[in-house]
Amino acid sequence: MEYVFSNKIRSLAPSAIREILKATADPSIIPLAAGNPAPEAFPVDAVREITKEILDTRPIEALQYGVTEGYTPLREKVREWVKARENIGTEKDTLLIVSGATQVMDLMTKVLCNEGDTVICEDPSFIGSLNCFRSYGCKLCGVPVEADGMDVNALEEALKKEKNVKFIYTIPNFQNPSGATMSLAKRQRLYALAKEYGVMILEDNPYGELIVEGEKLPCIKSMDTDGIVVYAGSFSKILSPGLRVAYTLAPAPVAAKMTVGKQASDVHTPVLNQMIVDTWLRRCDTDAHIEKLRAIYRKKRDLMCGEIDKHLGGFVTYVRPAGGLFVWCSLPEDVDMLDFVQKGVEHGVAVVPGNAFLTDDKMVSHEIRLNFSTPTDEKIVEGVRALGETAKSFQ
Repeated sequence: MEYVFSNKIRSLAPSAIREILKATADPSIIPLAAGNPAPEAFPVDAVREITKEILDTRPIEALQYGVTEGYTPLREKVREWVKARENIGTEKDTLLIVSGATQVMDLMTKVLCNEGDTVICEDPSFIGSLNCFRSYGCKLCGVPVEADGMDVNALEEALKKEKNVKFIYTIPNFQNPSGATMSLAKRQRLYALAKEYGVMILEDNPYGELIVEGEKLPCIKSMDTDGIVVYAGSFSKILSPGLRVAYTLAPAPVAAKMTVGKQASDVHTPVLNQMIVDTWLRRCDTDAHIEKLRAIYRKKRDLMCGEIDKHLGGFVTYVRPAGGLFVWCSLPEDVDMLDFVQKGVEHGVAVVPGNAFLTDDKMVSHEIRLNFSTPTDEKIVEGVRALGETAKSFQ
């Protein structure tokens, strides 16, 4: 049988991150390529207790079909949560529960874009979102990311030049992969440009609660008086990625179409998982839990940056992230990045090649992404030391 795949999927390559992660199946390879929460970050005892209680007292409700928009108590609680923590959500917005934040990207593209339409993205950006946009036949227009976020002057030029731009995709807090945080001035300018050119914004904020230094900045959605921002939030980084519970706050007409699109995808997010998150939010001290996470990641970030300075200082440059899970390192221009990554594996450490995050992944990249949340402290030290040994072969 000769298999003929659709035009939309034929051109998509496997995720470079997932391919690199295959190397980490070898226990001798130190995984600096992942992006999973630290094992000690999971509130396992609380989730175990909550799950048992739900299945003991409300098993049919948990195991039955649910409504597409989400488990009503959770929707109400999350709406309170985002209002208190981010000051977002007006009577003109609808909150939907989705199966992981990437589903927000999928639904946004599904309801707004026709094949050939343009999505403006930060360059580099999260590969999962880029591949989602590609799968709908969208044209990606990359805008460089600077130390303080998206280059808004380049964004304005893109808005002037590009045709059929449907939305701007941004991760303003501790951006994946660059670790950059968008300044307040740039957030305000981005919103003003989107309003001026009649383009929507998709604000992805999976790492916002993982701030480890500096001032928390207002999200772009909090500036939205014109109904042009769709906000994606998630419990993957603060509770559990395996539960696949996330949410979107979107203008009501957009949310209505996203609901229809979700019905054609997975009908609804698993009810048991939603009930677990709802009970956790209502019962547990989430502020104390988030402070615990910040302490864990602050220590890990400081350890990794210190080891980079020790073993790679003078070889790589990087911007110290104020939160999130990643450090984005730039190699010397005369070093072949893919060769460096491969030699890193030979030295027993896996990192992600930078071109995986580009809107055009065939472009030359001199960057690599390192993750500090997944490996133990010992593995961080060993892994960065191994990268230092790798660097010696290029000097």
